[in-house]
Amino acid sequence: MSSDNIATLIYMSLLGLAIGGWLFLQSRDSIGRHLQHAMIWGFLFLGVVAAYGLWNDVQRSTVRNQMVQTGSGQIAVPRQRDGHYYLTLDINGAAIPFVVDTGATDMVLTRADARRAGLDPDTLNYIGTANTANGTVRTAPVRLDRVRLGDITDTNVAATVNGGEMQGSLLGMGYLQRWGRIEITGGELILTR
Repeated sequence: MSSDNIATLIYMSLLGLAIGGWLFLQSRDSIGRHLQHAMIWGFLFLGVVAAYGLWNDVQRSTVRNQMVQTGSGQIAVPRQRDGHYYLTLDINGAAIPFVVDTGATDMVLTRADARRAGLDPDTLNYIGTANTANGTVRTAPVRLDRVRLGDITDTNVAATVNGGEMQGSLLGMGYLQRWGRIEITGGELILTR
């Protein structure tokens, strides 16, 4: 939770206590019935607070995060709130999440994602270099046996493993150019082959 959410929660809790205290003082003669009503309202209040706090998490995990197979050989990917497009590809049987990066030359795997895809990053030959926002890093060229997105499977796909620290893998032009058409329209990235 962010500090704004915590502050809102504290404010709402104090407001609820103030209203509850006022109601309690106003109804001293029928305490049992009013206490029951207060508990019901308290549970409703907590439910609303919990729903509000979880709403962003619920939104992130719904349909917005999912690609849609719109036809044979066509994928539509909705733009996320941060402005990026995310795809999960099946690489050698492992589901690897990527951020689509048309500014990246290659498909770039983190060391952890390379390991999940069946590669041993400790034995790779880091003979290349790449200039990133974090400086120059060593890279290792690799070939991926099988890459699947939707109903499209590619074999012997060139990729790079980043020897430095990366938050997530990048889906660059080395893979995207395999699609016959790349289009961004109406808040969606559409890949067609």
